[in-house]
Amino acid sequence: MPIYEYACQDCQHNVELLIRSDEKPACPHCQSVCLQRKLSLFAAPASGAGNKKSATEFPAGGCGRPQCGTLGCQGIG
Repeated sequence: MPIYEYACQDCQHNVELLIRSDEKPACPHCQSVCLQRKLSLFAAPASGAGNKKSATEFPAGGCGRPQCGTLGCQGIG
């Protein structure tokens, strides 16, 4: 069962939902079924503890977090 990211068109929450093929997703915040599936980026596990990057080492928008927007992690204070 895949996990999908959705944006609720009614309450504007972004949610991740585990969806079976026969289920219609609903927002857990407002129960609306007016959800738009978002394009998600996958995350690969890093090998080794010293392999972490600081926020400034990612290119603009490179971390994939929606809150970073077009400025990337550099825009978060």
